[in-house]
Amino acid sequence: MDYDLELDRVVTLVKKNRAKRVCIQLPDGLKPKANDIVEEVEKKTRSKVFIWGGSCYGACDLPQGLNNIKIDLLVQFGHSKWK
Repeated sequence: MDYDLELDRVVTLVKKNRAKRVCIQLPDGLKPKANDIVEEVEKKTRSKVFIWGGSCYGACDLPQGLNNIKIDLLVQFGHSKWK
């Protein structure tokens, strides 16, 4: 199963925001791709990327406790386009 994860857009967003610590939130179906996502984003941005391992039920389901690890940018992946 191949997805267009649009990682080029993620890289551009990380660079534009000069984010040093990035958290990526994935739905369960994309979590097997987590290592590939981390490797590519870290390689192209030199940022530290964390994967949120908790449940994700949509864009309104924000991870709790991120202020404890000082995240500069949260990137959420989903199955549907948001306008």
